[in-house]
Amino acid sequence: MKKLKEVINIVKDKASQSKAAILSKRKTLSLLRATTHDSFNPPTHKHLTTLLFTGDGSRATASTAVELLMDRLQTTHNSAVALKCLIAVHHIIKHGTFILRDQLSVYPYTGGRNYLNLSNFIDKTSPVSWELSFWVRWFAQYIEHLLCVSRTLGFFLCETTPFHKTQQERVLGFTHSDLLKETESLLDLMEVIGKRPTTPSTRGQKNKVVVEIIELVENDGVVAMGEVLVRVKEFGERERLGCLGFGEVVELVYVLKRLEMCKGRITMMDVAEEKRFWDSVRELKEKVGKMKVFREEGKVHRTVRQERATESDRFDGRVVSSIQFPSSRFL
Repeated sequence: MKKLKEVINIVKDKASQSKAAILSKRKTLSLLRATTHDSFNPPTHKHLTTLLFTGDGSRATASTAVELLMDRLQTTHNSAVALKCLIAVHHIIKHGTFILRDQLSVYPYTGGRNYLNLSNFIDKTSPVSWELSFWVRWFAQYIEHLLCVSRTLGFFLCETTPFHKTQQERVLGFTHSDLLKETESLLDLMEVIGKRPTTPSTRGQKNKVVVEIIELVENDGVVAMGEVLVRVKEFGERERLGCLGFGEVVELVYVLKRLEMCKGRITMMDVAEEKRFWDSVRELKEKVGKMKVFREEGKVHRTVRQERATESDRFDGRVVSSIQFPSSRFL
């Protein structure tokens, strides 16, 4: 039965690609090749690059390419196709042109739907597809948070490198509230990374589609931790720490506690850098604990916040509306 389903999926892919080729639908053909029904192999770099190339050009061209991708993601009931569409979305965020990213971020407004809307996705076709459904829901939620944190920061997170000097200079002129807002947004992303599902395996071998996703997310996680480290160090500066009000100190303590809860759930590739990160968090926590304004108040009862949207179908907002180009970043 399993073999029969695999054969049917292969036939579907071949038929769809042949139809697109006959009708000279270049964008559709490149999309179909990048998002096949194969549950075990991720889209190749060649097919993803070709997909990006079909959306490179005018705004109308980019809009058509994104619409095709998002429609395939929204209409498919196959977990492998959904995951590959999400990988393609991530590829656009990381490597796409500005126009292509812009069209990706405004798609919900043109489509009249919530963003990815995959919180209820499920594929019961087989045990493998059932396991991959968990990954569809989680990866969709992760991408939404990636877009959200990029909107908050003013640049696409996965473009940057950890501990970049430009970012260290950038945060110097931030207000305390803006610095806290960015740190919490990065922390939201780290918490989603820490909720990664169990890795499915077949006959003792890991699924290559999932392995590809894990690698993409871990690379982003390294960058996110690097950005958090820049802000933790900025908070630790005497001039900055001495100017914090009581409410801001409470907010910072809350952020540090959430950070500590991420320890062990998200790691950096370099052991020395990871140690440096957690040492900096610990040092800042110790500095805050010694602050007079914090000690004199005794126990703090923090106002309960409205729960943040975490489901895949509750995302809203446009990413590129606040993207800052290097030429204007320090104005």
